[in-house]
Amino acid sequence: MEYRSLGNSGLKVPVLCLGAMTFGEADEKSFMHKIGSDEKTAFAVMSRALERGVNFIDTADVYGQDGLSERVVGNWFSETKNRDKTILATKFRFRMGEGPNSTGASRYRIVRTVEESLRRLKTDRIDLYQIHMQDVDTPEEETLRALDDLVRSGKVLYLGASNYAAYRLADSQWISKTEHLHRFVSLQMQYSLLVRDLEREHVPLCAKFGLGILPWSPLAAGFLSGKYERNQPPPPGVRLEKWKERFADFDDDRSWKTIDVLRTIGKELETTPSAVALAWLLAKPTVTSVIFGARTIEQLEDNMKAADVKLKPEHVATLDQASAVPLGYPYAFMGNIQKRW
Repeated sequence: MEYRSLGNSGLKVPVLCLGAMTFGEADEKSFMHKIGSDEKTAFAVMSRALERGVNFIDTADVYGQDGLSERVVGNWFSETKNRDKTILATKFRFRMGEGPNSTGASRYRIVRTVEESLRRLKTDRIDLYQIHMQDVDTPEEETLRALDDLVRSGKVLYLGASNYAAYRLADSQWISKTEHLHRFVSLQMQYSLLVRDLEREHVPLCAKFGLGILPWSPLAAGFLSGKYERNQPPPPGVRLEKWKERFADFDDDRSWKTIDVLRTIGKELETTPSAVALAWLLAKPTVTSVIFGARTIEQLEDNMKAADVKLKPEHVATLDQASAVPLGYPYAFMGNIQKRW
């Protein structure tokens, strides 16, 4: 397993990160209802991943119902004693409970969310604590100072952001630098062959400030796994059978063209479309570790093949071209002018 530095920090993480969003059998109130794995299966997946060198787990307080995913991970730590072998990442920001202060990233809320996550995870520290999305109702400095206090207290070791607008992320980095606060070392964003929006501003921003990108939904909710066929409904039991609008977002000529290329390269390299799709992300200089989900041991083993896939530059270029999206204004305008002068 290859390990990389998480952004400009000294922390080494594997190039694959196990996403825990599907861990636990969520009830009908949760958006994860009927698409997760029971605790026994989740334990087996985490243990097998650790055996294979994937010692990086990402979860969030909002995954499942009432912190279900965090509780499953915490129970695994308690049963297996693998906490000190694992790099643990979790997130806060979205609503947990009732009342006006049960959502957001205020200092008032942060001091509570971290304690609740520590309790559910059955640990004394969180290795990477991430804000799940920017909070426009809270000044960024308030959030950053509260997070800085957590690092100084030892409850949190590193800080990360997720689902941030580029302008807000740049503002955050400036505040941290000028106010001498611990800064974000990573950015968790949706990134895949089918969702490449962050390449316009976030990727160059992360390169400039030294943030490691942690792509989530790298297989576009499983669309890039090779299970789907053009002009056919999703197979029974998959996530996109339930998330019909998401499936419709990907059901276009560009997506199917990309899948055709994935299959072609997969055959050439004797691997799966999933592994090629994940390897494409790992070929990007700003990507540190790719977050993948696995509801079963079989899915885990399939996705972990990506760690052994080394794409040639021509493979990356072919995938870039097949999945290319219009840059839009002003990016296309600037690019055209830059080429001329």
